[in-house]
Amino acid sequence: MKRFTKIVALLFAVIVAFSCKNTSKKESHINTVKEQSSLSAKDLLGNPKYLSMSYGGYRHVDHDIEPTLDELKEDMKLLSAMGIKIIRTYKVNKPHASNVLKAIAELKKEDPDFEMYVMLGAWINCKNAFTDEVPDHNVESEANAPEIAKAVSLANQYPDIVKIMAVGNEAMVKWATGYYVQPGVILKWVTYLQDLKTSGKLNKDLWITSSDNFASWGGAGAEYHVKDLEKLIKAVDYISMHTYPFLDTHYNPEFWGVPENENNLSDIEKINAAMLRAKEFAISQYDSVYHYMKSLGVNKPIHIGETGWASSADGFFGKEGSRAADEYKQAMYYKQMRDWTNKHGMSCFFFEAFDEPWKAAANPLNEENHFGLFTVDGHAKYVLWNVVDQGVFKGLTRNGNPITKTYNGDKNALLKDVLVPPTAKEVSIK
Repeated sequence: MKRFTKIVALLFAVIVAFSCKNTSKKESHINTVKEQSSLSAKDLLGNPKYLSMSYGGYRHVDHDIEPTLDELKEDMKLLSAMGIKIIRTYKVNKPHASNVLKAIAELKKEDPDFEMYVMLGAWINCKNAFTDEVPDHNVESEANAPEIAKAVSLANQYPDIVKIMAVGNEAMVKWATGYYVQPGVILKWVTYLQDLKTSGKLNKDLWITSSDNFASWGGAGAEYHVKDLEKLIKAVDYISMHTYPFLDTHYNPEFWGVPENENNLSDIEKINAAMLRAKEFAISQYDSVYHYMKSLGVNKPIHIGETGWASSADGFFGKEGSRAADEYKQAMYYKQMRDWTNKHGMSCFFFEAFDEPWKAAANPLNEENHFGLFTVDGHAKYVLWNVVDQGVFKGLTRNGNPITKTYNGDKNALLKDVLVPPTAKEVSIK
């Protein structure tokens, strides 16, 4: 009888322990979900534990071929493995953003510890943008209102994932001649979204911004310094600014050419010095926006909404041009920008996660196709070789391929494609 009693007691203890374990797992899951839901943009932006990245994920030359849900999940797992926890999307008038949010939501259900948040972009155009008619930059496109409505709907559908909304992408910079709008259009929609927050129709902790070139935020010529921009800077929750020293190696190469006092350096030392100047050039553009903002009596966070460096190019950035594009320089720029922004409590949405061949479909060698840190087929570029060595991509794939290094991991082979920038005199002649 005593033995039977002991057995019953033991079984009871096992049942209680198992029940407690399951309860503990359920409570842990609930707590994780609550914790992720309660995190706001204020908690995420500038936090080095939540690195950010621009994300498209289109894998084909034909931009109409959308990434599948499984492909999006494949990419989210890769990004999460390398420490990326916030991604930026650009528009909602295609299925892409909705599918990205659905993929993240499903991954969170499969694994309660999975974390990925989204800066949701709403694309803004002027009247007649991307048509045969002359763009009217003073009037907005009729497509803007439904774009904003869709973005609001998605933000409310996925409040635990969408933490930031950006009205427009480089929508105010005047070189975007095909579609740019005046700051008053962006101000209109930012004010509208802020009013939705105030009335409880959007999450009050959702941060609203516009993601634009440093010039558009007042960091360049006086032609941008208009009253509506001043109002916009006061209306956004933070400034999301873009800086592209890579593109300026051709368009504004004041920092790029090798000066005479560096002629005695080795080739790799010349390249390293040029990349340091590139970083300082990006910082100077940040400073220009910061000082303009402060001149208005405003003190808000500034985060890098976009910056990047192409790993391959012909034309302006190839061997006949600025010689800026290669994997070595890309890796240097990525590290320098991450170090700088992490040190100063800023987020940097590096452009971009994966190569996208639709960007310049007519010319596969064009730099626009090669800003990714991964190739389309899942080869990790030099910037990620050390991450591959750490084994974090083990068991993960892209397009069914395991993640391997470009150049088969042969650095000497890679360095053969790394070119020294032109001299300062050559740059000034161009």
